[in-house]
Parts: sequence; structure tokens; C-alpha cells
Amino acid sequence: MDERSTGFAMIESETIAGRVTLTFADGVAEARLDRPDKLNALDSAMFEALALAGERLTRARGLRAVVLHGAGRTFSAGLDMASFAAMAAGGGETLTADLEARSHGIANLAQQAAFAWRALPVPVIAALHGVAFGGGFQIALGADVRYAAPDTKLAILEIKWGLVPDMGGIALMRELASGDVIRELAFTGRQFSGEEAFRYGFVTAVHADPLEAARRTARAIAEKSPDAVRALKRLLNASADLDAAALLLAESREQARIIGAPNQVEAVRAGLERRAPNFVDPE
Repeated sequence: MDERSTGFAMIESETIAGRVTLTFADGVAEARLDRPDKLNALDSAMFEALALAGERLTRARGLRAVVLHGAGRTFSAGLDMASFAAMAAGGGETLTADLEARSHGIANLAQQAAFAWRALPVPVIAALHGVAFGGGFQIALGADVRYAAPDTKLAILEIKWGLVPDMGGIALMRELASGDVIRELAFTGRQFSGEEAFRYGFVTAVHADPLEAARRTARAIAEKSPDAVRALKRLLNASADLDAAALLLAESREQARIIGAPNQVEAVRAGLERRAPNFVDPE
């Protein structure tokens, strides 16, 4: 991508730091973890690329939805073995130098690799296959919707390495599964399948081809009013932290901004006229 570009509408494809590839077509972006020879394992370059991808997409003109997936045989195997080897030798990568520093708003770099997807103004649909272990699982949790192949293997694997989930996993898990399920999986590091993940609440649905399912959902979202979709995401993101009074007021404020706006009027007209709507992109 031309670094001078402030938008994404004219860009078809870009690879960031050899780790994440972005493509864009018809209002839908795809963000692909692109280190298949290492099972899309996470290293410093991958963390940086994921955070930068979030920044690129936040600025994208005409963006309606994002599909997040992994290249090759798997979604992501989590932190790469070189990082663990450095830990065993008493060292560590530079990304662990100051975990308490809030380098990306409320998050550090590693947390931003997962939280960037929740922070995007448009819905993100993750497609999981192969494995989603540790940090890879936490990145998937940042999506709004997760589809998995039935034989996908997932794990809150940090306990195996004497660590805790620290990429936003705790904050993201709490709204998906019951507390006792989270504790059992986190305390043991036990692997579970895509089918089990669906039963637990970590996965939205199980599909034989999760990537194609994610693309269908993204295209369906892209056909809806972008004003309403973005307002919905803001409300849903806030719902875990606001009390009822604050959330009711937030609903009213979002609705007041939408009603009578061009895209809302177009949605009503298209519905009454039984035709496809023609929405304009948000400012």
C-alpha cells in the first residue's frame, strides 16, 4: 500500500511485514494471517502486522465488514517456538519488555493484535480451521462472529507454558462462555473441538467450510445500512460495561442519529419498493 493513502477504496491487496495480507472488494475486506510455513505462529512481526492491519482497516473508505482467517493448514498455533525458547533461556522478545505499557490506547501491542478486531467500526467474522491455540485463540475471540470447522482444535493453552492469557482473552471470553467452563479450560489447557467450542459459546456456528460461510455473512452484512451496522457494533461493544440506564440512553442516542438520515430513509424506501438499497458510505 502507498503509505500516503488515507483510505482503502483503491487498494486490492497488501501484505504487511510478510505476516498479514489484506484484500478488499465490494465493501468486504479479508485479513489473512500469512505465515503458513510456521502455522501462522505469532512473533513480533505478526503482532506488529496485526495491529497495523487494524489501523489500516479503521481508515478504510467503503468498508462494511471484515473476514479474518489463516493461510494454509491452520488459523494460528499461537506464540511461536522461538519465543518460548527465548523464555527458557531467561530472555524474551522485545514485545515482552514492558507489558504494562499501554502503547495502543487501553492495550499493549500483543493485546491490540486481538482487540483491534473488536475495536474496528464494522463487524469482523473469523473463520477457524486447523488449530487456534493460545494467542491464536485470543485473536479469534476479538472477532464479532466466529465460525469453525467441526474438527478445529482450540485451547486456552497458556497454562502449558506457565503463563496466563494476556492478549485480551479474559476480557473477551467473559461474554461468551460460563465462568466455570472458562476456568476449567484455562486451568487445564485442555484442547477442545470446534463442535465443543460451539456448545461452550466460543464459536457462533460450525461449518464444513467456515471461510466460505464467513464470506457469505460478510456479504450479507455489507448489503445492510452501514450507519445501522456501525451503531449496532458500538452498542454491543458497550453492553458488557454499561449499566442498564446508560445502555438505554446509548440506544436512544444512536437511534436519534439514524432516524431520518439518508441511509435510513433509503432502507425504508427500498423495503417498500421491494428493491435492493443503494447506501452511501459513512463520513
